[in-house]
Amino acid sequence: MIRKGRPLSSAANAGRNADGPRDGDDDPFESFDAHDRAAGRQPQSDSSAQAAADPSETTYTRSRRTPGEAKPGEDDAKKSQRPARSLKGRALGYLSRREYSRSELARKLKPFVEETGSLETLLDSLEAENWLSDSRFAESLIHRRSSRLGASRIVGELKQHAVDQTLVEEASAQLRETELARAQAVWRKKFDRLPETPAERAKQARFLASRGFSGATIGKILKGFDEE
Repeated sequence: MIRKGRPLSSAANAGRNADGPRDGDDDPFESFDAHDRAAGRQPQSDSSAQAAADPSETTYTRSRRTPGEAKPGEDDAKKSQRPARSLKGRALGYLSRREYSRSELARKLKPFVEETGSLETLLDSLEAENWLSDSRFAESLIHRRSSRLGASRIVGELKQHAVDQTLVEEASAQLRETELARAQAVWRKKFDRLPETPAERAKQARFLASRGFSGATIGKILKGFDEE
């Protein structure tokens, strides 16, 4: 059924045809890009593509560092500003932590020495100032080892450190006086029971011998000899 209506005026049709879509256009509505072009603006898709294609465009990114992490190059700058440690300062650093024998300290300092003669001069100076002492080193070694080792082991260690022979003999005499009591303490902590078979006796004897106790002392302990 055809309804009758008011006909459109020719002027209106002319104006609509002038501003409306042309023949052959698929979309009767004006696109956003076309609207932007009409307003004199670059379409968003074109500007994004141009930015991606422009290699001179600078891209900024934010890097994250873990808490406490130094900035790149900061460690190298600190190292370059840190003054070099003197040979005497290094020696005093070692001696402040524990006693050293002269030969042991010389071995630790040797990689940092530029001239061979300066090391002996430094060691003589440290001994004169009482920073370095083989006597104190021997006392410290006996104190640290005597509760676990026999006289022969401790004396052997003193000899390895090139301690003076007089100090070695004094240490040996001191250790021999308490050898049996110290051996009994070590034996009780490990076994605390006399051997019942030859195999057990041999096992206990090997253990005490490996700790540096003498054969006479081991024999007394395994026979049940009590010092008291």
